[in-house]
Amino acid sequence: MDATTVFHTFHTGSKEAYKWLTELKRDCPTQEPNIPDLKEDLIKGIDDVNMGSFNISDQRSAQINKNFDSLRMRVRAEGLMNGSPLFYTRKILETIFTILLAFYFQYNTYYFTAAVLMGIAWQQLGWLIHEFAHHQLFKNRFYNDLASYFVGNFLQGFSSGGWKEQHNVHHAATNVVGRDGDLDLVPFYATVAEHLNNYSQDSWIMILFRWQHVHWAFMLPFLRLSWLLQSIIFVSQMPTHYYDYYRKTAIYEQVGLSLHWAWSLGQLYFLPDWSTRIMFFFVSHLVGGFLLAHVVTFNHYSVEKFALSSNIMSNYACLQIMTTRNMRPGRFIDWLWGGLNYQIEHHLFPTMPRHNLNAVMPLVKEFAADNGLPYMVDDYFTGFWLEIEQFRNIANVAAKLTKKIA
Repeated sequence: MDATTVFHTFHTGSKEAYKWLTELKRDCPTQEPNIPDLKEDLIKGIDDVNMGSFNISDQRSAQINKNFDSLRMRVRAEGLMNGSPLFYTRKILETIFTILLAFYFQYNTYYFTAAVLMGIAWQQLGWLIHEFAHHQLFKNRFYNDLASYFVGNFLQGFSSGGWKEQHNVHHAATNVVGRDGDLDLVPFYATVAEHLNNYSQDSWIMILFRWQHVHWAFMLPFLRLSWLLQSIIFVSQMPTHYYDYYRKTAIYEQVGLSLHWAWSLGQLYFLPDWSTRIMFFFVSHLVGGFLLAHVVTFNHYSVEKFALSSNIMSNYACLQIMTTRNMRPGRFIDWLWGGLNYQIEHHLFPTMPRHNLNAVMPLVKEFAADNGLPYMVDDYFTGFWLEIEQFRNIANVAAKLTKKIA
C-alpha cells in the first residue's frame, strides 16, 4: 500500500532514512506497486458494528493529501518540530524528584503515600519513553534511543524496542483491523466482531465478551503489569531478533531492565514486612497502570475502526483524524496526560515535541475545517462513555451469537 506520507511523517529530519530510500530507488527496478484489492463481504448487523466508512472520492482524497503535505511543510518551517532540551531536562528531573520523594515518604513509614507517588512517577515516565522513542528531542536518533533506555528500561521497566515494535504500526495503521495491534485484546476483550470468530459460541470467552463493557474499567489498572511482562519477554528475545538493530542494542536494554528490577526490588526489600511489600507493590503498579490506561484507551477505543480494504488507507491525514479523539486541554490535563490530550495533533505529527502540540492545534483545526473533516474533542466522561458504548456494541453481537445456540 502507499506509505509515502507515513514515511515522510515518521522520518522527518532523518538523513539516514532518506539515504536508504534513495538507495532502494536506485537498486530496485522501477515499477508501479501492485496494490491488492481486499474488498470483503460484510454481514450487516455483525461485521459492520463499530466499523467506519470512508466515502470520499479519489479526487478529493488526493487534494486532502496535497493539502496535508503543505501543512506538514508549514509546520516544519515554523520550527514546531524542534524539541527543547530545557523542557525535557525539566520533565526528567520532575520524575526523578517524584521517585526520591517516594523514597523519603517510605523512609518515614508513610508507605501508602510513597506507593502512590511511585505510581505517579511511573505514569509520567511512560510519557517520556513515548516521546524519546518517537525521536522528539534529538536529531540524532541514537541519542533519543539512549534517553529512552534511561527513562524507559532503567527508571520505568518498559522496553524501548518492544514499545516501538507495536506502537509504530499503531501510528501507521491507526484503528485498522488486522494491522493495529492495539485493537487485539483477545481473549479478554473484542473491539470488533471479527474477533468473535476465533471462539466457539458456547465458550467461556464468549461470556467474557458479553459482559466486556461492564468489566472493562476494572481491568485498566492492570495495564502496567501487562506491559512490564511484555517488556521482559521482548528484551529476553532481542539477541535473536529478526532485525539487526535490536540484536545490536539488546545489551543496552538488558542492562537497563536488569538495573530497574534491581532497584525496584531493593525498594521492596527495605519495607518492614511482607504485607507492606505486597500492598506497596500492587498500589504503586495499579495506580501507575490506571493513570496510563485511562489516557491511552480514551483516544482510539472511543471511535470507529476501519477495515484493511478501506480506501482510507491511502489517506494518512484522514485516517489519523477520523480514528482519534482529543481530550479537552487545560494546564493540569496537559501535565497529567503528557500532551496526549492533543492526540490528533500527535498522530498527524508523531515526531513533534509535546510542548509544541498546543501551538499546532489551531492549524490542525483549520486544516480539518477547510477539508470537511471531523475534529473530535470531548471531556473525559463523554469520551469514556463513548468508549464503553463501543465495547457494548460488540458485547451485544456476542450475546446474539450465543443466544442462537441456547
